[in-house]
Amino acid sequence: MPDHTSADPAGTRPRVLHLISDPRRGGAQNFARDLHRELRRRGQASALCALAPHPSPGPTGPALPGPRAADRTGVRAGAGPGARLDGPDRQPDPHPGACADEEDLRAAVLGSGRLRPGTLRALRAAARGADVVLAHGSDTLAACALALAGTRTPFVYVSVGHPRYWTANRLRRVRGGALMHRAAAVTTLTDEARAVLEGRFRLPDGKVHVISNSRAAESYPPADGRADRRAARHALGLPADVLLVAWIGAIAPEKRLDLALDVLDRLPDVRLAIAGDGPLRETLARHPAAARAHFLGALPDPAPLYRAADALLLTSDSEGVPGALIEAALAGVPAVATDVGWVREVVRDGATGALVAPGDPLALAEALAKVLACNRAGLGAAARAHALEHFELGAVVDAWQGLVAEVWAGGGPGARTGP
Repeated sequence: MPDHTSADPAGTRPRVLHLISDPRRGGAQNFARDLHRELRRRGQASALCALAPHPSPGPTGPALPGPRAADRTGVRAGAGPGARLDGPDRQPDPHPGACADEEDLRAAVLGSGRLRPGTLRALRAAARGADVVLAHGSDTLAACALALAGTRTPFVYVSVGHPRYWTANRLRRVRGGALMHRAAAVTTLTDEARAVLEGRFRLPDGKVHVISNSRAAESYPPADGRADRRAARHALGLPADVLLVAWIGAIAPEKRLDLALDVLDRLPDVRLAIAGDGPLRETLARHPAAARAHFLGALPDPAPLYRAADALLLTSDSEGVPGALIEAALAGVPAVATDVGWVREVVRDGATGALVAPGDPLALAEALAKVLACNRAGLGAAARAHALEHFELGAVVDAWQGLVAEVWAGGGPGARTGP
């Protein structure tokens, strides 16, 4: 069997297509972009596509590129059978390091809706130019299971949430199991999550792989002193000389922004910067504490907010290993978070931030006040050191390359046995 992970000759490694639900900045999308960029830096052909445009153009800002957007990797939105990665001869990018700019991380949008027939046809066509598709997030699982049925292109489902939450009812379990059995492999974040997936869906031994969540450290640089922090706040339209706490996520029920606003109500000297959008935004904008909250919408890049913030607040009822906590830690920002899922793998209580039981705004407020009043720089430095050791992208890319090569070589249903 050839070594599919060797650096040469060109074309001996599998071409990867990353699929995300939409071009927003979120946990699954951020990881897909970072992994896409790192694979290209290593000389591996990689492309990035989104199923649909940003779902909420509205007043929070312009919609991200629509169905005619094109990605510089060579996969074009709505592409037909000729869709390809990195040129007609499957050559890896000759300057993979150039992928560091934002243009290279822009996803080609395949259609107008995530599971519409035209979108699925475009995905099927784009996948003909790939050897393995990585499906980042639950919407992409359904899309790949439908669009790639009967093709020779295998896909890997990248599960980032807590399976006990999204498999809570029987309908979700039945639907999720049927879709995951179509994947060549499934990845999850911890051994416990793997046990849940194998037990609830009767997935065969060897199908579920544990690969830690991670981020590229260079994407989330710490603020370079007070002037840099003030500049980041100015760029985001935030006040310069206040205690500023960041909250990042979808404004949806499970993320509990209402708790964050209840916390804000108890801390009159603190401002809250909210990055995200969702169905509860208008309702929560009427919260009594919202006058000291800044609703920024879905940011194209969260890194400036981390540089602007004194701390990060996470109030969720359910999480896996949250990417926002990793990003904040790499940026040297301490976090106060609810102790759900595997949050404690990122936040070390008392050492890099604080952990609080979910659903308790008073305890959250007390913990946040303590973090803001103590040595924030020391906590942030400890958070960054912990994240660099355990969650930096470079440490897990080898595992991703190995899994992709295994699937390409025949490790899962429908996988090819050669280029």
